[in-house]
Amino acid sequence: MGDGRGKVALVTGASRGIGKAVAVALAGAGFDVAVTARTVHEGERREHSSTLKESDTSPLPGSLEATAAAVEAAGRRALAVPADLLDPASVGAAVATVLERWHRVDVLVNNARYVGPGHMDRFVDTPVELIERHLAANVVAPLHILKMVLPGMVERGEGTVVSLTSQAATADPPAPAGAGGWGMGYSVSKGALHRVLGVLAVEHSGQGIRFFNLSPGGVATERIRADMAKFGFDGAGWAPPELVGAVVAWLATSEEAGGLEGIDVAAQHLAKARGLFPAWDRIWS
Repeated sequence: MGDGRGKVALVTGASRGIGKAVAVALAGAGFDVAVTARTVHEGERREHSSTLKESDTSPLPGSLEATAAAVEAAGRRALAVPADLLDPASVGAAVATVLERWHRVDVLVNNARYVGPGHMDRFVDTPVELIERHLAANVVAPLHILKMVLPGMVERGEGTVVSLTSQAATADPPAPAGAGGWGMGYSVSKGALHRVLGVLAVEHSGQGIRFFNLSPGGVATERIRADMAKFGFDGAGWAPPELVGAVVAWLATSEEAGGLEGIDVAAQHLAKARGLFPAWDRIWS
């Protein structure tokens, strides 16, 4: 694959956390990077409580503006295209803008997901409408994006798609939601997203496009630190988001990465085995 010089990456959920780290790492690998999320400016207020039992609209650190500035500081072009995963029109408009201005997407990173109530509520307490929101944001929105960017990858005979998955996609929670586990909407939507790339890998076999499901393991993001300690996830001892960024950049540029298609890639195991992020040699999966 070589480096990303002259190529374009699109990263969703890039206002903070893993998405921001991935965008900056891809810029460091030579890609121009388009970033999308809801938060455009620092200090915007949005609901980010994981439970119906309370509301929290306090601003979280991070914004598309800040991520775009970090990409440009790494020496590459940045394009901020706001979108809400629950608004298909905004998702379509964001991707269309990237294709109109930069004419291609060589690497797509499906990182964004639904943030809001229902994530840490038990099924009997969760309206089905909230589970539908998880599915719309975590599965249907990435499908819309894939519909728009895959034809160009097929035409060029190359491309990389990475979806950030989770152990919740393939394993039962260790405890009920809110007591060390996770809710139905998160689990079933991550499970559905997990199957998407396997189907596409079969359909596009031999066309030069690589598809990776990437499980980040425990990663200490801004939102984990702000919201999740009360549910038993405080981020202590977890990996930094930059580790996942380093792994995505490697998947997007390394010829050797092709051997990992069809395998559920564990970011922290891969980083340690390949020495991709020497600042962190532990594994929190």
